[in-house]
Amino acid sequence: MSEPQDKELTINDLLIIVHRRRKLLFGVAMGLFCLAILYCSIATKRYEAAGTIQVQKDSSDSMGLESMLSGAAGDATDALSANINISTQAQILQSESLALRTIDDLHLEGTYDFQPHWRPWTWLFGLFSSKSPAEPANLRLEDAPNRRRNALRAFEKNLKVTPISGTRLIEITYTNPDPKLAAAVVNKLTQALIDFNFQTRFNATNQASEWLRGQIGDLRKDSEDLQRQVSNLQSQSGVYALGNIDASGKEIAYSGVLDQLQQKTGELSQAEQNRILRGAILRAAESGDAEMLSGLAGNSMVGAGQSSSNSLQLLQSLRQQETAQRSALAEAETKYGTSYPKIAEMNANLAGVQTSIRQEVARIKGRAKSDYSIAQQTETASRAAYNQAKTAADKLNDKAIEFAIVRQEAESSRKLYENLLAKLKEAGVLEGLKSSNITIVDSSRVPAKPAKPKVMLILVGGLLGGLFLGFIASFVVDAMDNKIHSVYDVEEITGSDLLGVTPYIETSSLASSGKFGNGLITRDDPQSPFAEAIRAIRTSITLTRSKGGGRVILVTSSLQGEGKSSISSNLAAALAQTNKKVLLIDSDLRKGTVRQKLQLPKKQGFSELLAGVEKDPTFVQVDGLSSLYVLQSGSVPPNPSELLELPVLDEWLSKWRKDFDYVVVDSPPILPVTDAIILQSYADATLLVARSGVTERPQLRRSQQMLGKQGQHFVGVVLNGLKMQDGSYYGYYGYHKYTYVDRRDNA
Repeated sequence: MSEPQDKELTINDLLIIVHRRRKLLFGVAMGLFCLAILYCSIATKRYEAAGTIQVQKDSSDSMGLESMLSGAAGDATDALSANINISTQAQILQSESLALRTIDDLHLEGTYDFQPHWRPWTWLFGLFSSKSPAEPANLRLEDAPNRRRNALRAFEKNLKVTPISGTRLIEITYTNPDPKLAAAVVNKLTQALIDFNFQTRFNATNQASEWLRGQIGDLRKDSEDLQRQVSNLQSQSGVYALGNIDASGKEIAYSGVLDQLQQKTGELSQAEQNRILRGAILRAAESGDAEMLSGLAGNSMVGAGQSSSNSLQLLQSLRQQETAQRSALAEAETKYGTSYPKIAEMNANLAGVQTSIRQEVARIKGRAKSDYSIAQQTETASRAAYNQAKTAADKLNDKAIEFAIVRQEAESSRKLYENLLAKLKEAGVLEGLKSSNITIVDSSRVPAKPAKPKVMLILVGGLLGGLFLGFIASFVVDAMDNKIHSVYDVEEITGSDLLGVTPYIETSSLASSGKFGNGLITRDDPQSPFAEAIRAIRTSITLTRSKGGGRVILVTSSLQGEGKSSISSNLAAALAQTNKKVLLIDSDLRKGTVRQKLQLPKKQGFSELLAGVEKDPTFVQVDGLSSLYVLQSGSVPPNPSELLELPVLDEWLSKWRKDFDYVVVDSPPILPVTDAIILQSYADATLLVARSGVTERPQLRRSQQMLGKQGQHFVGVVLNGLKMQDGSYYGYYGYHKYTYVDRRDNA
């Protein structure tokens, strides 16, 4: 026998499991569906009322303190700030303060939801928890911890606050068996939120005004002191306000010290510039480069005197004459040659011009030294005057800084005093205004129909949930079920093909109709699927028949109740229908059932023959089958196994092999007793019967192992009681319910 291999689970296997456990699946599904129907019929109808409010942009507080202190006017429009504000209002709506106020105002404690209800888990937890002291009935809800906790729990259970994403809207819903009360709770809670926001702003305004009254006197005194300090510092600083405003909005002021510093700064800057220019001219003159000096003529940056300018212009003119003489000399030499008499005159004129240039450069150099010395002296004098003015300005600057600081403090103090004084005057009016950023968009209206229970959703959920749980239960039960249910199970365990499969027969319906009363279906209904299955087994056995005399066929099973007696009786009948002489032996000496199944008269049987009580066997023929003989089990002996081990059994079987074509032995089950193992040694073929839904996998495996140890003859497995609707039945035979019968009237 080959070892069973792990089989991969396929979709077809799942469908087979579902089909096999369909009663459980549909039972669970219908059970949950019925529970859903029952719940919908007895559940309390609850109405849901809804209202919508808008949380507007949060402005500064009524006293204007936020803008005065932070100056961040745009913070309220920020998206994050808006989300925080909306979330805050949503949390306030779910706060205990508003809930208790609503419960008290609408007297909700006396309604259905707030009454104590018995619940199994509450009662169970109450057994292990400590008891709270009893509370007086007339005690306020705020002062009764247990009542307050229960009331808040009931209120929060039915309340739902949902900020609508992407908007400034908040939706408020409340469920209650009374539709009018549900709407009233939503409207009352909305109004409580508006009152809460107003009361918060009113208290803040009132506290701020009280604080301002205590501080404004000190602020006024401080402002007056600062104004006096400003006046004293202004007179000491020498800065005079002219009372005019410049283009930038600043006040125009005059100071003699600052004006003198500004003048000296300009003079020093001019002196430094003149000294730098004179130095540049001096360096150019000291280089002796006539061309560089002539280039300075007419330059406005030189800023020299009239004499220097004339010298530079004269030098420039001499340079031009020199250039003209050189050009004329070169032209003459080219045209007439160096021996031309006028060339000497032209050379003399050029030399004279060059001498004049050198002399003029020398004069400019001397004049530049003198001008540079004068410029240095002028710069030194201007710097001394600037330093003196700067020292005076520094002293004035210290006083001016102190003056500016004190004046700024005085101005700020004055503005703060004036602003707070104006706010204080407005506080009396603001205290009476109901300023709130909450707007009611939709007031709650009485709902027309209940929101709970949601019948369709519950019914569909119950049905789908039942199907899902039914699937799970089917797979779990099938996985835990160790019984054989299909052809594939048997082939997986035995490692070989089945010898045959017989369909399931409803015995109760047969008994009530009186049909097949003696259990021989192959005789009474030869066209039935069961009879066809028995004939298929008969064919398999006859094809494997060995040469020689009659053949002994042993039919056994793992345990009782698996249909071996029905298989053996009908197999014997099927063999007899082929005009073969067949002997059916009921060898179950403990619980023989062949006589009862075939409804035969009680006779001496197999046990008396083995014990030697009877010398000749008593055969009983079956009605309608003249070639079928039955040897009953007889009375129950005290030692059945020992009787089967007597040599007389071999003698009788040898004789019956000669007298009959087939000997079918209906033996006891193989696992409870060893009779089948003893009888197997005399048999030519053994049929091991397993019943679908009855035989367990280990039992079949163990039975085959026990029979296979002999290894002397053919052993085949017959699966009995397989329902024709099963997929494996179709896989084995290729049809579910089909009979190849000619229904025409043959009369």
